[in-house]
Amino acid sequence: MTLAAPSPTVATTSLTTLIASRRRSGLLAVAGLTLACLLLTVVAIGQGAIAIAPGRVAEILMARLTGDTSLLEGRDVLVVLNIRLPRVLLGLLVGAALAVSGALMQGLFRNPLADPGLVGVSSGAGLAAATTIVLGDRFLAGTMMKLPFAALPVGAFCGGLITTLALYLIATRGGRTSVATMLLAGVALGAMAGALTGLLSFISDDRQLRDLTFWSLGSLGGASWTKLSVVAPIILPLLLLMPLLARGLNGLMLGEAEAYHLGIPVQRIKALAILLVALAVGASVASAGMVGFVGIVVPHLIRLSVGPDHRLLLPLSALGGAMLLVGADIVARLIVVPAELPIGIVTATIGAPFFLWLLLRRTSLIDV
Repeated sequence: MTLAAPSPTVATTSLTTLIASRRRSGLLAVAGLTLACLLLTVVAIGQGAIAIAPGRVAEILMARLTGDTSLLEGRDVLVVLNIRLPRVLLGLLVGAALAVSGALMQGLFRNPLADPGLVGVSSGAGLAAATTIVLGDRFLAGTMMKLPFAALPVGAFCGGLITTLALYLIATRGGRTSVATMLLAGVALGAMAGALTGLLSFISDDRQLRDLTFWSLGSLGGASWTKLSVVAPIILPLLLLMPLLARGLNGLMLGEAEAYHLGIPVQRIKALAILLVALAVGASVASAGMVGFVGIVVPHLIRLSVGPDHRLLLPLSALGGAMLLVGADIVARLIVVPAELPIGIVTATIGAPFFLWLLLRRTSLIDV
């Protein structure tokens, strides 16, 4: 007895149904995470030493949008609009930038163990920011000028770009990236950046030392509308550009040679991905300091949920990263109230066990 093979029409219909179902699930996931992110934003604005009910937060925000000045009076209005709102918005931007940068690096290296913090990119950006703080002030010491905040993202971008390029050149041979080499090179680059940052701390004055401590631990406490006006024009266009690389990153999952034969401009995709990661990590480090593990935890959880398709992975990682960092900031503000815990400690507490679990689960990915 022989079994008849399914007809081409039936196979095509099944494939079309599967694609439509996955697309519908992806759109529902994006809508759900967007709604959850908005709700978390309202809750986060009300958390802190001065607690404000979510209903009152929503009322203040709506009054600000509609121009109803009768509701914009009192201490809670100043707290919401001048302190909490820029802080939460900065957390959303930095979290989204770090998570999407992690997803881009994992697509570029074709391995979920890649992360800007783990492979030394954040350390390189932090070193450049520290150099800008210490040596920039010394360079301007004889003048009446102050170091502009815009100099920090520029310096951090240069440091992140140099580190990313060095990492890629070291870890890639013959079009194939060695994960073991990538991780070891990242450890070496991170150690070198840490040593040089320590040297800068040694020669810095008291104010510069406090700033350097901020970079090393990570915090959203210095958020302001001025800082947001510098960082947002850098990060927002990057978040809009990154999904355009989704098709190329999907092709790279097959290998560089296969992607090239599919008509994908491999070198252009790699160069653009490196540039976007350096810009995003540089702006994030300049505004919030060294915040680790966001770029590995979020993309991996999203990949486990919806699969490796970067058309969904990148936007969902942005939403998930924004939620993770804002949620971590809530914990940092409340766990030792009225004091404040550095947010880098919270993300490391979450991310380090997750990374160990990922290593144990995917030991077969580490090739020597």
